[in-house]
Amino acid sequence: MRPERWSVRHVLTLTMRPECGGDAMIFKSRDEVARLLAERLSAYKGQSPLVLGVPRGAVPMARIVADALGGEVDVVLVRKLRAPGQPELAIGAVDEAGTVLRGPYFDIADEDYVRQEIRAQLEILRARRETYTRAQRAIDPAGRIVIIVDDGIATGSSITAAIRSVRARKPRQIIVAIGVAPAESLDRMGAEADEVVCLETPLDFSAVGQFFRDFSEVTDEMVVAALSRPVHA
Repeated sequence: MRPERWSVRHVLTLTMRPECGGDAMIFKSRDEVARLLAERLSAYKGQSPLVLGVPRGAVPMARIVADALGGEVDVVLVRKLRAPGQPELAIGAVDEAGTVLRGPYFDIADEDYVRQEIRAQLEILRARRETYTRAQRAIDPAGRIVIIVDDGIATGSSITAAIRSVRARKPRQIIVAIGVAPAESLDRMGAEADEVVCLETPLDFSAVGQFFRDFSEVTDEMVVAALSRPVHA
């Protein structure tokens, strides 16, 4: 499909339809999404990209992409800030350095709630960094082609925080590779990343999981296993 221009930066959207549900494809699993994304990212094979997965679900995906492209794999640690009483709704996001991104719904929460939520999510990020460092030390993205992988995005707050966190460390290029996203969120990604590869932009979007037959939980043990395996060129 011909690349579409979503913003001043290059955003590539791709639609695959071997099995459709409504207006959009239903993927078998995250692994299937990772393989499809790797095919669309084949231009980066041999350029030693650093492939970053957003924990936890996208880290095994990042391993598949890194294996296909002959790159390295690591994590980018961010957490969404949950809306009061609506944990699936992101009001923003925080990275492991404590930098907060305010999302479109940020103002629905009061200051005390936001402070507590930031503290809670930072504790999770610190624990995850400690756990994942046992498998692999963090890889410096400076001067690298960086591909940030996720199964999908809703509001886009978490992956925007991920992009900005990585951008601050001066990579050569940032590509975002995702399975599914609503068009308005994808548009925002185009203003943040150098390139975006997305397999599906459905009209009817409620949650990422609705576009997967298998959207089972990924555990910390699975993340550690993905980080520990050597890359297969």
